Amino acid sequence: MLGAPMSLSPDRAHLSSSPKSGFSCKMVLQAVGKVLRKSKGKPNGKKPVSEEKKMYLEPEYTRVRVTDVEFKQLVTLPQEIDLNEWLASNITTFFNHINLQYSTISEFCTGETCQTMAACNTQYYWYDERGKKVKCTAPQYIDFVMSSIQKLVTDEDVFPTKYGREFPSSFESLVKKISRYLFHVLAHIYSAHFKEIAVLELHGHLNTLLIHFLLFVREFNLLDPKETSILDDLSEILFSEENREAVGAAGGEQNHVKER
Repeated sequence: MLGAPMSLSPDRAHLSSSPKSGFSCKMVLQAVGKVLRKSKGKPNGKKPVSEEKKMYLEPEYTRVRVTDVEFKQLVTLPQEIDLNEWLASNITTFFNHINLQYSTISEFCTGETCQTMAACNTQYYWYDERGKKVKCTAPQYIDFVMSSIQKLVTDEDVFPTKYGREFPSSFESLVKKISRYLFHVLAHIYSAHFKEIAVLELHGHLNTLLIHFLLFVREFNLLDPKETSILDDLSEILFSEENREAVGAAGGEQNHVKER
């Protein structure tokens, strides 16, 4: 399901270098799994989202980062770089990093533990090629997401890497679509699997990835603020610990369930 990172042009590969992750090996995941499976009650020891305290909002987790950098500088378009090339480079990098982040907890995201693709109080549906709404489990949904994105970013007609090739006129709308899907995966990880992320001590990676991703999509208006509002409480906390004047502050809450 989770494809290996694809080859990029030299320029784009330089722009989208892999993170120094230090993600746990299979033996560590298996050991963590044995611990987590001892939880009683709901699968994975989880309560319904409405009853469960949002662990990812606790200060001991929100304060952790991989590194201290000026994120605003990371998302600003350099003068010498074409906008579409910048979007392509960054969205490909986000895809690889989010794909890798999900892979660390994928064994805990099953049809039993995650019977719907939900994040906080929002449930997501997949839409097939005919536009038909499909209700599926979280791992099925994320499989569709990662497979479809990988198909796009490796398509030379959509994400050209060879000199002289042009980006399609629909490129920006495709980047927006990819960004929406990637946010759904991030939101699901926080909402349904932060316990596993914390046990694996990967919350610093996840927080840094979310900050970078949100700043990027805001910089280029790739997502409607309503789409990301389900994590507004978290983004407010994360951004409050950065430079508010540089990153801005999110606001608003959702108090009712929405379908998308």
